[in-house]
Amino acid sequence: MENKENSAPRRLTRAAKKRAAAAITDLLHAPAKKRVVLGELPNLTNVLVTNKPGSGAETQEEKGGMKRKVRKVLPTTIATIPAKSDDVDANLDDPQMCQTYVSDIYEYLRTMEADPKRRPLPDYLQRVQKDVNASMRGILVDWLVEVAEEYKLVSDTLYLSISFIDRYLSLKALNKQKLQLLGVSSMLIASKYEEIKPPEVEEFCYITDNTYTKEEVLNMEADILEILKFELGNPTVKTFLRRFSRTAQENYESSALQFEFLSYYLAELSLLDYNCVKFLPSLVAASVIFLARFMLRPKIHPWDSTLRQHSGYEPANLKECVLLIHDLYLSRRGRSLQALREKYKQHKFKCVATTPSPPEIPLSYFEDSVTDL
Repeated sequence: MENKENSAPRRLTRAAKKRAAAAITDLLHAPAKKRVVLGELPNLTNVLVTNKPGSGAETQEEKGGMKRKVRKVLPTTIATIPAKSDDVDANLDDPQMCQTYVSDIYEYLRTMEADPKRRPLPDYLQRVQKDVNASMRGILVDWLVEVAEEYKLVSDTLYLSISFIDRYLSLKALNKQKLQLLGVSSMLIASKYEEIKPPEVEEFCYITDNTYTKEEVLNMEADILEILKFELGNPTVKTFLRRFSRTAQENYESSALQFEFLSYYLAELSLLDYNCVKFLPSLVAASVIFLARFMLRPKIHPWDSTLRQHSGYEPANLKECVLLIHDLYLSRRGRSLQALREKYKQHKFKCVATTPSPPEIPLSYFEDSVTDL
C-alpha cells in the first residue's frame, strides 16, 4: 500500500505529460490549410491563467482547441562559476580549464561552428519547408524544454536537439504531422551523445502519448543521422557561454548565480525564435552576456576590452541579436510560449525570469569604441 501511495504523484505527473503531448500533437496534426505568408498570419495571443504557487491548480492555454498543463520543473544540477583570477585562462589549479591550450580549443570551435556542413540555412522555412512555419517550430521547441525537464536532461542536450532539428529541416522537407516525431528523435540522439544515462526509446514514445511507435522513432533517428551524415558534435551557444560568462564575471560586481542563471535563461530564449537561427552560436552567447550585464547594471557599458578579446566581437556586431533577445525577454516576441518563462521563474533559478529590464538599450552601447571599466 505504501508503494502505491508513493507512486501516485509520479503517475499524475506523467499523465499530465501525456495530455500535453496529445495537445501538441493535435495542433501540429491539424488539417492542412491554404498556405499564407508569415506576415498574414494572426498573432498567437494566447491568454494564460497564472495560478498561485502551491495551489495545485492547472495553467492552461487555448490554441485551436488545445489545452496544455504547465508542469513543475524538475531539479537540475547547475555548475558553479570558477574562482576569479587576473587572467581568465590562467587557472593552474583546475586541469579542466586547459589553460595551456584553451585559446587553440576555442579557435578550433569558432572554425567548426562556421562550417556550412554543421550550420542550418538561415532561411530554410522559406527555401525548403512548405508545411512547417516559424510558429510551429516555436511550439515544438517550447514543448521540448518541458520534455528535457521531465527527464532531467542537461541543457547541452536541449541545445544539441534544436541544432539537429534546424539542420534536418534545412536539408529535407517535412510534413507537419511528423514535426513532433522529428523533435523527440532529435532529443533521443542528443541524449545518447550528451547524457550518462539517456532515456529509453519507449520513454520518448510515452511522452508523445504514444502518438508514434518505437519503430517510427527509430526510423526517424536513422533518417536524421543519414541526413546529417553523422556530423553530430557541433559547438552550441552553451559551449561558448561557459567561457564568456566566466570572462564576464571578472572584476564585475554582481551575484554570480544570478548572472549565470540570467545568462542561461536569455540563451534558451534564443532557441524559441526562428530569427536567431542565422546567428552563429558564439555570437548568440556574446549577445547574451552583453544583455545580461546590461540588465543587471543598465547605467554601465556592458562590454569591455577583455570580453572583446575573448569573444572576438565588437558591440556593433551584437546589436541585431541583442535587440532580438531583449524583445523576447520583454515578451514583445514569442508571447505565447510560456514553458521556458515558467521554468526560470522558480526560486532555484533565482527567479531570473522576473528580473526588471529597461525597455530600451542605449544605442551608444553598440559603438565600437570600448574601454576598460
